[in-house]
Amino acid sequence: MPKREGVRVNCWSLPDLAHSPSILLTIVAFILLLGPLIVIHELGHYLAGRWCGVRAETFSIGFGKELWHRIDKRGTRWRIAAMPLGGYVQFAGDADASSRPDAALEGKSAEELKGTMPGAPLWQRSLIVLAGPMANLLTAVLIFAGFAMVYGVPHTPPVVGGFAEKSAAQAAGIEVGDRIVRIDGAEVDSFMEIAHRVALYPGQTVEVRVDRAGRQLDIPIKLMLDVSKDEFGNEMRRGLLGISAVARPEFSRVNPMRALQFGVTSSLEQMRMMAIGLKQIVFGERSVREMGGLPKVAKFSGEMLSLGWLEFAGFAALISINLAFINLLPIPTLDGGHLAMYAAEAVRRRPLGLRSQELAFRIGMALVLAFAVFVNLNDLVQMFL
Repeated sequence: MPKREGVRVNCWSLPDLAHSPSILLTIVAFILLLGPLIVIHELGHYLAGRWCGVRAETFSIGFGKELWHRIDKRGTRWRIAAMPLGGYVQFAGDADASSRPDAALEGKSAEELKGTMPGAPLWQRSLIVLAGPMANLLTAVLIFAGFAMVYGVPHTPPVVGGFAEKSAAQAAGIEVGDRIVRIDGAEVDSFMEIAHRVALYPGQTVEVRVDRAGRQLDIPIKLMLDVSKDEFGNEMRRGLLGISAVARPEFSRVNPMRALQFGVTSSLEQMRMMAIGLKQIVFGERSVREMGGLPKVAKFSGEMLSLGWLEFAGFAALISINLAFINLLPIPTLDGGHLAMYAAEAVRRRPLGLRSQELAFRIGMALVLAFAVFVNLNDLVQMFL
């Protein structure tokens, strides 16, 4: 994406970041980012529910005190609440906003359950739950595909053109002109893929296969640790081989199908990197300080908007993928938790008992709240102290 300089507003900003955007711009950017992504997520659930014949009782943007509502001809209550930090669709048969089954429906006949979430076939319930994260993923795919249609698809051959100072690759025996074909068994087709394959492993050793004048060589390389800061003071830690490309990126025009393919592969690659990053944090390979909550999302959204709408749209695609990824985690109250229980139902050939589901939802809610408190306090401590 081409970089554009944004207009800076000289007002109060975050204490230790003199170059940060104004608080007003940050708030506006945060609302412009999170609001549409929440609506898209919940619309995914809602539209899938309508398609499956399940009645939606409430479509809420935000939680807490209701600020506005309207009831449509289908009886759905569309509402905006005071805390716009999420949303939910409550279907008929749901006990509350977490989509926990209503205990009052236990023992009801199939006819009485018609049009409710518990009365829908298992595949329809799974589709309704999966539609929210998929709507977010599709949003990112379309953003990346749009970039590809307008600017073309970047491609640089994965050929070594030079070395950085104290290059790990050069020290390991890589030579100028070597074509990198694999990293840890994964195929490499472009120079950009090299960065994706090594960025998450600073200080670790990777197996690099190169093609040198027709000969295939496997070379172990201990990656360099690169610590850098952007213009807003955000620190980035990544692994590097310490090589440069043989040529500048070339952007080739593509048709809509090729652009859509680029959007899908780019989105799935980002999700793969998120999964690896989370695994590294869980196993202590990365600091938990690298996790971010709403304060950090708000901060970054303001910074991206200050750079321009293209950068902001790209950031929106990443956050949309992040929402899809988080919601697919197998934690009760999240979409992934519902899917995990549906998977158990498919194996057992009957739903989990209401008491088991109630316990799972309570544990899941406690985990989600504890995680939210931790990451948000972690953000505030880093930003202000």
